[in-house]
Amino acid sequence: MRHSGNELINPFKTLEYAGLRPAMTVADLGCGALGHFVFPAAQMVGGDGRVYAVDIDKSALKAIERSARYDQYWNVIPVWSDIEVVRAARIPDHSVDLVIVANNLYLSQNRAGLVSESMRLTKPGGKILVIEWKPIKTTVGPPIENRMAPAEAKRYFADPELTLQSAYDAGDSHYALLYRKGILPEETEVLSHHNPSDS
Repeated sequence: MRHSGNELINPFKTLEYAGLRPAMTVADLGCGALGHFVFPAAQMVGGDGRVYAVDIDKSALKAIERSARYDQYWNVIPVWSDIEVVRAARIPDHSVDLVIVANNLYLSQNRAGLVSESMRLTKPGGKILVIEWKPIKTTVGPPIENRMAPAEAKRYFADPELTLQSAYDAGDSHYALLYRKGILPEETEVLSHHNPSDS
C-alpha cells in the first residue's frame, strides 16, 4: 500500500492558515480514500459550506461517501473526475473559495492540465493551496528523486492571475504554497464602468 504521507500533516492547522472559514466552498483535487483534508474542511466550513471530494478512483470516492454518510457530513460531495483534464469535473467555473492540491503535483503526468483545472475552479479572490513533499530524505514517502522542489512547483503555478501569498512548512515532511487568484480582466472592466467618479 502506497504511503500518502498526508497523516504527517495537521489538516486543521494547514487549512486554518490558508484562511478557511464557515460557509466557504472547497475542492480537494485527488482527495484519496481517507479524505485527510475533506473531512476537516467539511467540519470547518459547516452546513452552509460545501466540500467537493474529487478523484479518478471510484473506490476512493465510495470510501469517502461511506465515511461522509456515517459521520453525517452532508456537505461533502464526491466528484468522479480526472484532475488533469480541464472541465472534466462537473463543478462550475470560478465557484470555489479554496482548491487543495496535496501530494499530487509531483505525481501528475499533465501538470499544466492540473494547474489549469485548479484555476478554472477558483473564484476571483479565491485561493489555491499546493502541498508537496519536501525534497529531503524522510523515513516515509516517495524517493527523493521523485520529489519536487518548491522552486519547480512555483514554476508550474507562475501565472499572471496568481499571487503567491505565502510559503510555509506543512509539517516536517511537507511544504505548502498558498496562491490567491486575482480579479478577472472582464470584472475589472465592469468595475471601471461603475466608477462613481464617472457620474
